Amino acid sequence: MIFHNSVKTRFRFGVILMVLFALVFISGCEGKKAGRNTDIIRIGSTAPGHLKFVLFEQLGILEKEFGADGIKVEFFPFTGGGSEAVTTLATGGVDIVYTGVDPALRVAATGADVYLIGVSSFDVQNSLQSIAVAADSPIQSVADLKGKKVAYLTGTMRHNQLTRALKENGLTLNDIESLNLNFEASGPALLRGDIDALVETTSTLITLEQSGAIRLILDGRKKEHPEWVVPNVISANGKFVRENPELTARLLKADLELAAWVDTHFEETVKAFAQGTGQDVNAIRKLYTDGEFFQDTRITPQMIQSFKDEEQFLLDAGLSNGKVNFEAWVQTKYVEEAAQQLKK
Repeated sequence: MIFHNSVKTRFRFGVILMVLFALVFISGCEGKKAGRNTDIIRIGSTAPGHLKFVLFEQLGILEKEFGADGIKVEFFPFTGGGSEAVTTLATGGVDIVYTGVDPALRVAATGADVYLIGVSSFDVQNSLQSIAVAADSPIQSVADLKGKKVAYLTGTMRHNQLTRALKENGLTLNDIESLNLNFEASGPALLRGDIDALVETTSTLITLEQSGAIRLILDGRKKEHPEWVVPNVISANGKFVRENPELTARLLKADLELAAWVDTHFEETVKAFAQGTGQDVNAIRKLYTDGEFFQDTRITPQMIQSFKDEEQFLLDAGLSNGKVNFEAWVQTKYVEEAAQQLKK
């Protein structure tokens, strides 16, 4: 009788294990069918952060989107610029990044497992970089930078547009002394007189400009070179996207919704961006005088052509090695699926 009960107990225990294993297996299969293979999404951006990246964090939008599913969202601003961000993306340190297109093109040209899945912004008025000097500097134009110390982050849009500005004035990077510094270092260095000029996004410089501490010898707001402007982009780790197609589309749906929301909620957007970046709210208001933020996520054929033109510039200027496989790199289906979901 004891032996019989022992056999029955073991049999029941075995059945329970089989049932549990089947449930786990089915649950795992259902998770994969649903396009999810993670409990965390790690999102990066060049510091202090692209507008949607900052608002996602400040307004808790993605926590609301994914929290009920037990998915955590983490945010990583990269002070080392776009090159640092996309390198971390390619090695799997983050899943999604918001950067300028140049670092995204460079890492894609290496054959890294990365995709371009959306557009961060395409703002002709505020996407150009600016070149700043101290308010009392004798430097009056880009041509005066010859032989001067100029700080910028290498491998970024700052690097690109400085190259363009120098070329327009008959100079090259060999005619200046380049220093690879982020704004946390270059800003104080400029004010101390340790460097002669720096290249930064206009939104980063505007507070110093309004204080009277600096002058802009190239003002990105003046639309003098709209042909230099290309969309900022959203890149993704290829493995993450393939394992989590539904999550990727859901994230882009939230991005599309936010892109529409900001243009009808100007003050809320400005205040949240100011709080998230530590910038002056009045300075940010003056950047967007038309009340538009140009944040549409969708990728158009014209944009893809502009990426190809930008790639050619990088190659001609010696700022990139290798060519991008655009058919593999540009993956529009996820943002298109997100747009379809919104229509429904």
